[in-house]
Formats: sequence, structure tokens, C-alpha cells
Amino acid sequence: MQSAGLALLAACSEEKRDAFLHQGQLFNDKVQSAVFSESRLAPTYPDSDLTPESQFRVNGKDNGPPQFDRAVWNLELAGLVKHPGRYSLDQVKLMPRHVQNVRHVCVEGWSMIPKWGGVRLSDFLKWVGADLTAKYLFAECADQYYVPYDMPSALHSQTLLCYEAYNKPLTLEHGAPLRIVMPTKLGYKSAKWVTRLTVTNSKPGGYWEDQGYDWFGGI
Repeated sequence: MQSAGLALLAACSEEKRDAFLHQGQLFNDKVQSAVFSESRLAPTYPDSDLTPESQFRVNGKDNGPPQFDRAVWNLELAGLVKHPGRYSLDQVKLMPRHVQNVRHVCVEGWSMIPKWGGVRLSDFLKWVGADLTAKYLFAECADQYYVPYDMPSALHSQTLLCYEAYNKPLTLEHGAPLRIVMPTKLGYKSAKWVTRLTVTNSKPGGYWEDQGYDWFGGI
């Protein structure tokens, strides 16, 4: 009887702890969202400060890159979009190309400065007629990863649909054919192998966010 009481007490304590942590995460997200500004840029760096390409670190889930036919890959747009459908990499590349040297910061405590190349996500969303007043963008990936974004962060001028690194096509390990690079957020927000984007007003969850990581994920 005593052990049952102790178990119940432990369960109640764990429930209260989880609720407290959840409230803390909501507070963090609220503060980060309040201080975020689309005009505030992440620092950029000269080529002399780049992480050497030989040290361009691969990071992700433990099961490695997904296996799929890159020859038939496309990016699907869904939700609050005037022109939903599937878009090829060549169509994505119709937007102006941007190159930036920005820091990638991992929640595990390490960082690197690669040279990224791609198109601004904002340019692409405008081109497909996305509702830019919508609250959220939801990304799904070929490896079953999924990531939520607030729309202001998606529209930030440094947020890229990235298809290059170090002026070369992305390798599969680094997210080819297309990944999201978002230097205003922690690395788990930079989704690789993106296959679908959904514009929505319903707040989506995320692979890591559903496990307790900050939803906003800002730095």
C-alpha cells in the first residue's frame, strides 16, 4: 500500500514537472517571438572565416540520409497557396540566387560557418502565391522529419531554400536536393530533404518540438 502511494506521488510530481517545463517553453517561445524582427540579420562572415569544406559537419537523425530517386524529386506546395502543386528544382532555381556565409548553430553546442547558396524562401512563396498573412509554414522531409515555422521567420531575407554549399550542389548527406537554411534559428529548424511545404493558420508540431524542444527555436 505504501509503495502504491509513493508511485502515485511520483506520477503526480512528474506530471507537475512536465506541466512546469511546458509552461517554461511557452514563455520562451513568446519572448523569442516578441523580440524577433524581420529586419534583424544574423551575422555574415568573409570567406576567410568559413569552416573548411573538409570539416563541413553532417548532422541529423541516426539512421542516415533517406533513399529516394533524386531524378523524380519535386517540392509540393499545399495549404493557403494560389498555385498549389509540385515544383521541380529547375523551377525553384528560376528565383534569384543568393549566397551567404552564416553560422549554423546546433542545439548540441557546436557551430560551423558554411557557404550556402539558394533562393530566398520568401521569393518562392510569393511566386507560388502563398498567403503571406498566414501564421505558419510547415515543412515535411523525405526522412519523415517535419518542422514548423512562424511565417515572419520563413519570410526573413536570410531564410533560404538551399541547393548549394561551397558553390557546389548539395550532397545527399547535407540535404540534397533542397534544404532550408535559417540562420536566425537553431540547427534543428534547418530541415533537410524537403519534399512538402504547407501554408497554414493552424499551429503545427515538429519532430523535436513534440519531444520538448522550443517551438520557436530562435538564437
